[in-house]
Amino acid sequence: MKHIIIIGGSKGIGNALLTTLLAEHKVTNISRTVPEQQHNNLVHFTCDVLNDELPEISSADALVYCPGSINLKPISRLSLEDFREDFEINVLGAVKAIQKYLPVIKNGTNPSIVLFSTVAAKLGMPFHASIATAKSGVEGLVKSLGAELAPTVRINAIAPTVTNTDLASKLLRNEKMIEAMTERHPLKKFLNPSEVAEMAAFLISEKAASISGQIFEMDCGIVTFKL
Repeated sequence: MKHIIIIGGSKGIGNALLTTLLAEHKVTNISRTVPEQQHNNLVHFTCDVLNDELPEISSADALVYCPGSINLKPISRLSLEDFREDFEINVLGAVKAIQKYLPVIKNGTNPSIVLFSTVAAKLGMPFHASIATAKSGVEGLVKSLGAELAPTVRINAIAPTVTNTDLASKLLRNEKMIEAMTERHPLKKFLNPSEVAEMAAFLISEKAASISGQIFEMDCGIVTFKL
């Protein structure tokens, strides 16, 4: 039984991952709100990763950092504070968590880290300047730490397209928007949190023991194909 630290496991993709892992792994969740699940394998710490001291954890095999943001505005309406906030939640929060738990994770079994990017870091999309900038920083962090931490700790990132979570609710708030989003993707679908959670679970497993420094685009074809 592995011990997985999830930052942000009370909602969205993080919660789907927590659900996926609980049956077979010990999970420590760190987030501002308590997850609805209760399980003997689950320990929760209520914590704001940006403003609070992270809890002490004595042993762990993997870290998954899930917090993110969707701040979509034209550049004329994006303030420097918008850029700072997106960078802090997506990049600096991840750095803080990695620096805190890396000494512990290094001693784990097949230790690994998973972060989250976005398809907007690869595909130029209007109104994504702030989040694409922040997530590009995540991808740079993954590449650099993949080299630095090899061969001890693997680190990868998942870059999802629109995923049906509370964070993306403004993009999927009615049937017309859902239909338009579905048609925009070559596979005629967008993502469910459980799909992304399964990829994260794979990346922290022994099945991914040869994979590090990679960005996995779960894009439903929107980046890869032009149809």
